[in-house]
Amino acid sequence: MSKILILHGWTYSTEKWGPFLNLLKEKGADAELLKIPGLTEKLESVWNINNYVEWLKEKAGKNRVVLVGHSNGGRIILAFAAKYPNKIKNIVLIDCAGIYHNDLPIRLKRLVFKTLAKAGRKITTSAILRKFLYKLSRESDYEKASPIVKQTMKNLITFDITPNLSKVKIPTLIIWGRQDKTTPLSDGKTMHQLLSNSKLEVIEDAKHSPQFTHPEEVTKIIYEYI
Repeated sequence: MSKILILHGWTYSTEKWGPFLNLLKEKGADAELLKIPGLTEKLESVWNINNYVEWLKEKAGKNRVVLVGHSNGGRIILAFAAKYPNKIKNIVLIDCAGIYHNDLPIRLKRLVFKTLAKAGRKITTSAILRKFLYKLSRESDYEKASPIVKQTMKNLITFDITPNLSKVKIPTLIIWGRQDKTTPLSDGKTMHQLLSNSKLEVIEDAKHSPQFTHPEEVTKIIYEYI
């Protein structure tokens, strides 16, 4: 079985990945959860999607690998696959981010996301109230981030993976929680439609992270696919 490299989503801790990783290894998989710069590894300068693509190229090495990506990790993998398809054997996307939405609610959220740091300080000097404003925007990760990571986050969320999907011919397994409110199932269906060599598996009562809530089911689906 090929080496499996796993890219987590936007998180500063990998503790929750333990059960999923253990199940993969019990099945004989050589799986490694990568530390991602800016999140679980220190980042010294602002990055964009191309920086992450080149970083992943270095991590992948010379052999073809299986890439598993959750949320933002999947976005990085798809950008990498469009540029370096010969380095990948299979792709597994779990509730993948990267489909750019431009409807009114999303535009408003994006506007809040980009301006809240400045607006929060202008509106109030109260740390408690500023924290409430961040939560109101539903971007608590942004609140916790350093200035470098904040700009990196902006660079990534404005990158639309959709134009690259038709370029990816690698066998791709798409796993999605039907109840996902962060990246809706419609995104998974769009990816399935545009990725010519893909399979979509829906976890009925799962949300954005089925690998945490349904590790046995997700592991079984991945193992049978690869």
